[in-house]
Amino acid sequence: MVTTNQIKNVQPLRNLEQIENMKWSLKRHCSQRDYIMFLVGINTGLRISDLLKLRTKDVKDKKHITIKEGKMAKPRKIQLTNIYDDLHEYVKTVNSEWLFPSRKGDKAITATQAYRQLNKASEMVDIYEGIGTDTMRKTFGYWFYRQTKDVVKLQIIFNHPHPRITLRYIGITDEEIEGNLKDFVL
Repeated sequence: MVTTNQIKNVQPLRNLEQIENMKWSLKRHCSQRDYIMFLVGINTGLRISDLLKLRTKDVKDKKHITIKEGKMAKPRKIQLTNIYDDLHEYVKTVNSEWLFPSRKGDKAITATQAYRQLNKASEMVDIYEGIGTDTMRKTFGYWFYRQTKDVVKLQIIFNHPHPRITLRYIGITDEEIEGNLKDFVL
């Protein structure tokens, strides 16, 4: 059972080694399905509910898709170009209409199952705190912001009402901002 405290403490993966370790662990200790779910999650910033609604036909042979995100039902164009090869190879192996099929019947895995697999993989690589399904979305946001420094674009992607909410969501704290300002000089 996932507690409210666990959900609140979900963090992005803040270093590339952790991301690579998670990828390796998901492939080795979980499944290709779980690896691809993580890959799509950290490269698109989709909510877990939107990830799990994806069908194989939605992504087959496509480098971008447009979806209506569940929480806001607002259309959003999703780029898949950077993960196309891995996704394309995976789709060839899926014998279900669902992109992330459950092993129990013809349906997608649940968010709870996704959470379990992410935690299993994280424990195998000694990441014990702050992992949840939102880790994928937050990781996307954290690295998008680190690479672009454009909180407004990220705010629009996440459909947040204010940039401060976006910064807090991706784990950019006042301490990090102060650390950057400490060395700032013109």
